[in-house]
Amino acid sequence: MKKKRSEQKKIYNRRKRKYSIRKKIFGTKDAPRLSVYRSLKNISAQLIDDANSKTLLSLSTNSKDIKIDKSKKKVEQSFELGKKFGEIAKKENIDKIKFDRNGYLFHGRVKALADGMRKAGLKF
Repeated sequence: MKKKRSEQKKIYNRRKRKYSIRKKIFGTKDAPRLSVYRSLKNISAQLIDDANSKTLLSLSTNSKDIKIDKSKKKVEQSFELGKKFGEIAKKENIDKIKFDRNGYLFHGRVKALADGMRKAGLKF
């Protein structure tokens, strides 16, 4: 099934934003890059060390490692995920990160995730 022209344009524009952001952000061991992916139902976050091409930490709202209440709204789930992600990152001795919003606008679930991480003590 072919996508409509407006859907193709939307995907193309997000991809352009994503690449322009990624040109400026580079994660290291001291300050890894936090990449966010947002789907219709879930949100996931990864800490990436670009210098060594390794994923340091990864969590999602549908991870089996943590329990997030699915009866809450998606924004509240994102905030909870951010808090838990921040707590786990603090245990791994990661205090400072570089936030890569991956082409998504910084509001709604992406902002709630960032606020949860800030509440847990991460700086970016």
